[in-house]
Amino acid sequence: MADQPAAGTSGRLRIVVAKPGLDGHDRGAKVVARALRDAGVEVIYTGLHQTPEQIVATAVQEDADAVGLSILSGAHMTIFPRLLELLRANDAADIVVFGGGIVPDDDIAELKALGVAEIFTPGTSTSAIVTWVHEHLAVAGAVGPAASAPGAAVPVDPAGH
Repeated sequence: MADQPAAGTSGRLRIVVAKPGLDGHDRGAKVVARALRDAGVEVIYTGLHQTPEQIVATAVQEDADAVGLSILSGAHMTIFPRLLELLRANDAADIVVFGGGIVPDDDIAELKALGVAEIFTPGTSTSAIVTWVHEHLAVAGAVGPAASAPGAAVPVDPAGH
């Protein structure tokens, strides 16, 4: 039996990568977006200074399988819960939410309890993120067998250096 295509219209996994709030450090988000793209994921990058409302509107309009947020501003305990609330309100709670940034361990546990699937902290390799995305979304039924991660691991530098 053939594998089912991703939920997106292109038949590939679709992920919205977003930089919410006033944080202007987008290099890490761009590195992750490129790694996902190179691994066969269709990436929609929203750019800087997005509100949770804009991110959810994009995810719904683009028929995204997941949303990945990059947050370095310390606003993670406000932005992630708001994004999850808006996804539920827009009948899109099936969209997987994950993120990365400087997030204390205690906050990671609380965010996961709220429904954030994963938080990647500084130093996580892009290959680890790509592998997690393929494995987690494959379990959720969004894609067929997990795709191979790119060959070389590139460390994520959320400070933008």
